[in-house]
Amino acid sequence: MTSKTGNVGIWAALLPVAAVVGMLSFNVWVYGDNAIGGSNQFILLLGGAAAALVGFRHGMTYSCMLDHVSSNLKTTTGAILILLMVGALSGAWLVSGIIPAMIYYGLKLLNPDIFLPATLLICSVVSLATGSSWSTSATVGIALIGIGKAVGVPEAMTAGAVISGAYFGDKMSPLSDTTNLAPAMAGTDLFTHVRYMTYTTFPTYAITLLIFVFLGFTVETTGAASAGATLSAIESVFRVTPWLFVVPALVIFMIVRRTQPLIALLAGALLGAAFALVFQPHVLAKLAGVERLDFISAYKGLMNALTVKTAIATPDASLNDLFSAKGMEGMLGTVWLIICAMVFGGVMEAIGALHRISSALLKAADSIFGLFASTVASCVAVNLTASDQYLALVVPGKMFAEPFRDKGLAPENLSRTLEDSGTVTSALVPWNTCGAYHSGVLGVGTLSYLPYAFFNLISPFMTLAFAALRIKIRALKKTPEAC
Repeated sequence: MTSKTGNVGIWAALLPVAAVVGMLSFNVWVYGDNAIGGSNQFILLLGGAAAALVGFRHGMTYSCMLDHVSSNLKTTTGAILILLMVGALSGAWLVSGIIPAMIYYGLKLLNPDIFLPATLLICSVVSLATGSSWSTSATVGIALIGIGKAVGVPEAMTAGAVISGAYFGDKMSPLSDTTNLAPAMAGTDLFTHVRYMTYTTFPTYAITLLIFVFLGFTVETTGAASAGATLSAIESVFRVTPWLFVVPALVIFMIVRRTQPLIALLAGALLGAAFALVFQPHVLAKLAGVERLDFISAYKGLMNALTVKTAIATPDASLNDLFSAKGMEGMLGTVWLIICAMVFGGVMEAIGALHRISSALLKAADSIFGLFASTVASCVAVNLTASDQYLALVVPGKMFAEPFRDKGLAPENLSRTLEDSGTVTSALVPWNTCGAYHSGVLGVGTLSYLPYAFFNLISPFMTLAFAALRIKIRALKKTPEAC
């Protein structure tokens, strides 16, 4: 139902985009980190209204624009259901001790002689387990900054390793909202997107790890690094055992076997709930406010973990933010964002504005490499102007979905490029919500850690190198129409 014949001129097509970028920039300035809480979503609706006014002026009907919005929303059904199931899984994996166990064994890797690469690995494990770069920085990131300072490692280097590891997990974890948002915008599914990202992400990560290993040899450390207090705090609340890794191993096996994402995630959530009953009954009892667990209290504890916010207190206050999950409820903000983005994108698509803008961009670069380069540039530009990581995925995602299809490229090419450029570069912009947040939490200026955030810096160039050399550029396959 895409409109390719609209007579909207380039300046009229750019007007709603300019309005959205201007309003979003002001909104982020007013709300800061809280802009994603709802005001950005409303501004996307205002952007849709601005696009509709342009459409009315050019003879488009209300029903036609609404049909395009409806069609767009239909394509996100799978992504929304997956997001809700991811929220359920994160809650189940917290109360079962799976996420705390990942953090526990990750911290055991810490060694002063290999502090920087160990910091990268620890933050990668934690971010993969939680799906959140923000939580990683605010918890183990802060601890590692302090430990690094104590052993003589420059704070900027440590912060660069923290950011690199945090964004590796933020980009690759099925629990991450950006990892779910990118395929939703591009039109592919979660696990196809994650598998396809490995082609560019793993080489980038390997280079980053080697650089930090080399830097580690250039820094003379003193004293000793210890995470003993943090490990003891985890042990005091959770029963930590390698058996907990059976659940993520089974989920990974299902993903490798190409099980449908919803089925794999549901299985992971249910197994997490079962392991919580076996290994952490005391945690469930505490959450339910009872001395001894019975059927009703266990049911309530598990159902709350799956659906609403759950927080588990530890003796280490720095861990408390990390050991909290929001269940399905926590994903509603991203679902809300997707719905509002589909309204804006649907109206822009209906009036022919997206086609007009993408055509203008591609006139300057009509090759496949030019398409990838334009996408990367657009993601970085939105991070610089709209100051929001999510919009850096939403706006280019909707803008370039059709050109990628027209070039015969599978949607996972676009979703991977969105993550390789939109997700990771947000932390490098001082006035972006992500850059401001990490700088404030870690106590290190964005421009100070920027030269050492190697994973974030290399990722956009890696995706461009793959495009230039035509490595793992998947063609669009024709599939029979579904019922």
